[in-house]
Amino acid sequence: MGSNSSRIGDLPKNEYLKKLSGTESVSENDPFWNQLLSFSFPAPTSSTELKLLEEATISVCRSLVENNPRTGNLGALIKVFLSRTKELKLSAECQNHIFIWQTHNALFIICCLLKVFLCEMSEEELQLHFTYEEKSPGSYSSDSEDLLEELLCCLMQLITDIPLLDITYEISVEAVSTMVVFLSCQLFHKEVLRQSISHKYLMRGQCLPYTSKLVKTLLYNFIRQEKPPPPGTHVLPQQSDGGGLLYGLASGVATGLWTVFTLGGVGSKVAAASELSSPLANQSLLLLLVLANLTDAADAPNPYRQAIMSFKNTQDSSPFPSSIPHAFQINFNSLYMALCEQQTSDQATLLLYTLLHQNSNIRTYMLARTDMENLVLPILEILYHVEERNSHHVYMALIILLILTEDDGFNRSIHEVMLKNITWYSERVLTEISLGSLLILVVIRTIQYNMTRTRDKYLHTNCLAALANMSAQFRSLHQYAAQRIVSLFSLLSKKHNKVLEQATQSLRGSLSSNDVPLPDYAQDLNVIEEVIRMMLEIINSCLTNSLHHNPNLVYALLYKRDLFEQFRTHPSFQDIMQNIDLVITFFSSRLLQAGAELSVERVLEIIKQGVVALPKDRLKKFPELKFKYVEEEQPEEFFIPYVWSLVYNSAVGLYWNPQDIQLFTMDSD
Repeated sequence: MGSNSSRIGDLPKNEYLKKLSGTESVSENDPFWNQLLSFSFPAPTSSTELKLLEEATISVCRSLVENNPRTGNLGALIKVFLSRTKELKLSAECQNHIFIWQTHNALFIICCLLKVFLCEMSEEELQLHFTYEEKSPGSYSSDSEDLLEELLCCLMQLITDIPLLDITYEISVEAVSTMVVFLSCQLFHKEVLRQSISHKYLMRGQCLPYTSKLVKTLLYNFIRQEKPPPPGTHVLPQQSDGGGLLYGLASGVATGLWTVFTLGGVGSKVAAASELSSPLANQSLLLLLVLANLTDAADAPNPYRQAIMSFKNTQDSSPFPSSIPHAFQINFNSLYMALCEQQTSDQATLLLYTLLHQNSNIRTYMLARTDMENLVLPILEILYHVEERNSHHVYMALIILLILTEDDGFNRSIHEVMLKNITWYSERVLTEISLGSLLILVVIRTIQYNMTRTRDKYLHTNCLAALANMSAQFRSLHQYAAQRIVSLFSLLSKKHNKVLEQATQSLRGSLSSNDVPLPDYAQDLNVIEEVIRMMLEIINSCLTNSLHHNPNLVYALLYKRDLFEQFRTHPSFQDIMQNIDLVITFFSSRLLQAGAELSVERVLEIIKQGVVALPKDRLKKFPELKFKYVEEEQPEEFFIPYVWSLVYNSAVGLYWNPQDIQLFTMDSD
């Protein structure tokens, strides 16, 4: 950006940037553009580095905001970029490094400018800036050309049509990032935007035919996790010139040598390894989530969500119904493997949730897999490390489990998958355990964490719903899993007694003083009794449907039989306690007949023999426990801020000033 710019701090004084943002109009055919676009520096790899760049160029951007109505230089820059993209595919095939490099630089400048423009003005004002030409102040083009729509359409073509090579990697990343920036006006509004200019362009007109192709490309970018090429791949060999790194450029491109300025070495926060390993995959996934969560237009549904809801496996040869628009096919096996490998990030977990919840083809395929442990284990690990995860990530992981447990086939198969040496589970050494028993352990641990820390009612409800869905198919429960089920009931029982005692004391206090407001212990008691009943229903469901498969659970119930005594006559639990009381009484009697000082092995043997002798008709039948995940009304009120918080916090790609953000509350740090 100037032969004398050796430091970021010099950029505001750079003669080429000053000319771009100044009062003089520059024709799109002027050789100036070749000079402006012949710069090179390592791509920023963190928000800290991007912040440095933005702070150094903000004065240039604001100067352009002021002068562009007179000069039309923003439009000229965009036209230069658009003209170059027409030859981009051929340039990639011919390995024309210089041409691709300069085109990337044009897009990089456009992206930086757009971000500032969107932050400083409304979309309507931005649209006007795209129409200004070299005329009298504030005049604009009257022809039918819509430069903003043309640029958006061009970005979609660039993402979908340009082959991904070492020399095109950076421009592909920049195209995805620029599309994210186009949609970032949402960040500067507290309310969810239901109509915007960018929505209008993306959902109709020239952009609409690219919908399925764009979604497919973004998914494949996520699947492939392509790493960036080594630094300097897109430029000519380095030359030494004593004062630093200098790149020699071909004659006619620019005069002299251009100094490279670096953005590293400034104490920047290290990006997450998964994001840095493939910036293209990371940015593509973020853009896909932003597009999928756009609100529907007044007269048409979101086409990107339609595409995500309807795509099929490449192995599926059945025709698409004519009623399904924007349909395409993708390799489900590759997508499944990528989803299994990438669950450490919020955005990958959100994508998995989106696909399971909205695409029945994907859900059916995943539930039919014989290696579901590859998907379930990373989700369990998210829940296990609940202290280290944000609440949204935990919530998404839990909803995924709830969706999976809606399927009886899944609930049966997870008890057939045996796992060895689960190293991340530290409470107890688990040398061998079924996937089903491990799932129970992790969900119960999440409930206990929630009881002592977050006390989130919805987290409780969804954890218990997942256990309830599984309960009829509990098979060969690990002894530790059986113990934890009863231990959770013990914890709930103690909590119930404590709240009951507090309510009693509070009631006595109210008789002596009418002035002191009383805590609402009745409500607390009602909530805890709902949870206790749910746990009793889960235990009862297992006993009535698969008693013969679960001697360890019977053992755990007998060992802690005194826990259940107080609930036998309780009006809220009397009915559901009948079966549990029957089982405890029946097996207690058989153990009494067997004599004292029985070993664990002998007790289990008696339980297994007793299961055959227990009359099944004596167990009262209850309705099957089945809970289905239902998305809240107006889910966009949750998902849109969540997605944009992921974009904002992403370790690579883009930076926004925290003071400008309106959509969600920023952390104090």
